[in-house]
Amino acid sequence: MSVKTEDRANQILHVLLRHGRASIDDLIRELDTSAPNVRRDLARLERRGLVCRTHGGAELFGPQIYVPFRFDAEFQTREERFVKEKRRIALAAAELIQEHETIGFTAGTTTTQIARSIRHRSNLRIITNAVNIGMELCNQPGLKTSLTGGVVQWAGSFSLIGPAAIQSLSEINIDRAFIGVCGMDAKRGASTIESDEAVVFRAMARQARQVVVVADSSKVGMVSPALICPATEVNTVITDVGVSPDIVAELKDKGVEVLVV
Repeated sequence: MSVKTEDRANQILHVLLRHGRASIDDLIRELDTSAPNVRRDLARLERRGLVCRTHGGAELFGPQIYVPFRFDAEFQTREERFVKEKRRIALAAAELIQEHETIGFTAGTTTTQIARSIRHRSNLRIITNAVNIGMELCNQPGLKTSLTGGVVQWAGSFSLIGPAAIQSLSEINIDRAFIGVCGMDAKRGASTIESDEAVVFRAMARQARQVVVVADSSKVGMVSPALICPATEVNTVITDVGVSPDIVAELKDKGVEVLVV
């Protein structure tokens, strides 16, 4: 594939990552190219498992592995809540990731969006306790993906917990860990609902050179029962424009970089 063709394919992916789907006409305008070029690019991207062609356009290759959960209303609600905000957060998070890095993803819908945003990338090593993230990334040739091991305790969570998960994380150095949370508060830190899951997330954060909390604005300023880590151990928070400016100021006072997208 020529450099020009690869650049055009990456532009198509960026459009789909921003919007989820696009028509052929949208892509022609965005890329300033011809319809035959767009159709050939989409065919190549579909063969790589990155997009799914639709009538008159294309969309991101969706979570086809979740077929057993297609009638699970609770799961679908989690996936769809703040989906546009999570997509923007994911794109900003993906921009931080550099080639040859080791990246950690905890389980979560926002971290899943980040993982989908790097499926086309190369020379990255991924460690995750999320079964769904492992499955979505495992067939991408540019990514070396490892699961922590452990036990999935809650239906639909895809989150591996327990001693095996903690032990495997203790044996790896991580450049950037992306931590999904249920609450991020300047005073009470990053938190989640289940204490067993918090222990695993904490283990991942402890091994990371940079800890990045990704949370839509509904979670920033909130506190959940199980502490992951204090705010002082978080390097960066990425959230959306709905966040309170007062909360952003409180986090910055703790030395946390806050990216609002």
